[in-house]
Amino acid sequence: MSNSMKAADLRTKSRDELKDELVGLRKESFNLRFQAASGQLENTARCRQVKRGIARIKTILGELDIAASRAAT
Repeated sequence: MSNSMKAADLRTKSRDELKDELVGLRKESFNLRFQAASGQLENTARCRQVKRGIARIKTILGELDIAASRAAT
């Protein structure tokens, strides 16, 4: 996972690749929250990066759904 995910880079990926990326980020988010709760988190900025990455991917997946529904009608 790259540290700086650009929306343009994510748009070039397939739906399955985006979903795989989303699963990875959610796992990382869980691990970061666990580290924060136990006082072992060193890179606190990574929490924000991961959260924003998840939001970016979910936004692009939503856009793909809208485009697919418009194409079907």
